[in-house]
Amino acid sequence: MKFKLLFFLLAVFFLSACGTAGKATKSAKKVSSIEDVITYHNKATPNFNTLAARVQVVYEDEKKSQSITASLRMEKDKIIWIKASILGITLAKVLITPDRVQYYESISGSYFDGDFTLLSEVLGTDIDFEKAQNILLGQSVFALNARSYNVKLLQARYKILPKQQQAEFIVSLFLNQENFKVHSESVAQPSKNRLLTVNYGEYQEIDGSFFPSEIKINASENEDKTRIELNYKKIDLNVSINFPFDIPNGYEEIQLR
Repeated sequence: MKFKLLFFLLAVFFLSACGTAGKATKSAKKVSSIEDVITYHNKATPNFNTLAARVQVVYEDEKKSQSITASLRMEKDKIIWIKASILGITLAKVLITPDRVQYYESISGSYFDGDFTLLSEVLGTDIDFEKAQNILLGQSVFALNARSYNVKLLQARYKILPKQQQAEFIVSLFLNQENFKVHSESVAQPSKNRLLTVNYGEYQEIDGSFFPSEIKINASENEDKTRIELNYKKIDLNVSINFPFDIPNGYEEIQLR
């Protein structure tokens, strides 16, 4: 249960990184210093107030494969709201704010209501609203700074690695040269046989900001393997939205400890 809930929520964190405009053709900018790469990457953060989108999600593990439609609503820096459904029937809802994570699933009649501390313990590394938002916007989940990271240009991508890898966590990050958005990133925790890799598809430009059109997530923990693929069908920026969320009566609380 812990593993499945974790990766459902990881999928949620990625859901608003989407777009519907044509492929961007911005020419590549070549820089050599880690300071410049970090500066351009930070400037590439999308600028919007609200976002509403529909996403096709394919979930696959060793036992099943399922395709669902998800509706996303987001108020930047404040709220991420997701409703997953199939054939018009609500399967699950998620509401994430800077200090709280709420989730319920209709089929199992279960719910989770807590902060990021418990999710961080399950993941094995700190996760918070800002990091979740960075992931879903195609920004680095790692806190980049010139003192701790090195960079080199490799096949039109900037490869960014810590100057000294930690024994517990091995991380890597690749940025696209043309737009300084994340191409791929990974976190490995060898002591617990955990690996999470995220690969972004082509970026598209919408109202002057870059969003991915496809995201592929592969996660493993011991013998459990999960693949999540996200394809985005529609997106609207800066629209009027609300975030309805009520955990139904009688549902059983999920305990992650």
